[in-house]
Amino acid sequence: MSQVYLFVHVIWSVHRREALLSKPVRRVLFAHLQKEGEEKGLRIVAMGGVEDHVHCLLQLLPSQNLLQMLRTIRTSAAAWINDSKFLTLSGEFEWDEEYWAASVSPSGVKQVVEYIGKQEEYHKTKTLESELEIFERFKEGLL
Repeated sequence: MSQVYLFVHVIWSVHRREALLSKPVRRVLFAHLQKEGEEKGLRIVAMGGVEDHVHCLLQLLPSQNLLQMLRTIRTSAAAWINDSKFLTLSGEFEWDEEYWAASVSPSGVKQVVEYIGKQEEYHKTKTLESELEIFERFKEGLL
């Protein structure tokens, strides 16, 4: 029997990094995405974030593609936000096209879940840009 463990930590932001995702919106949005993801066969291990961006830990099946999964989640989230009228916007809610992603070993999953769960605390003192700089230095082997 094949056993495959593909975990990916993904970060994406609100269009123009606008601070639109209040805590009540995030709470309901993340619950909605967890439920909808389950119904579509997507394994969302953890989801968190702050007003301007989202962190998500995904577990991919061998037949799943990261870009397709991310497109499904982001499209569903934007549609839900626009349909629910939780936000009063002059136009449609959108995500930035870009995203950041890194693989996570099975032994690191617990740490990433904890990190995603502490996003509000983490971003009291740090910006998304500084967070991504740290990830880039880690990727380059500088940390």
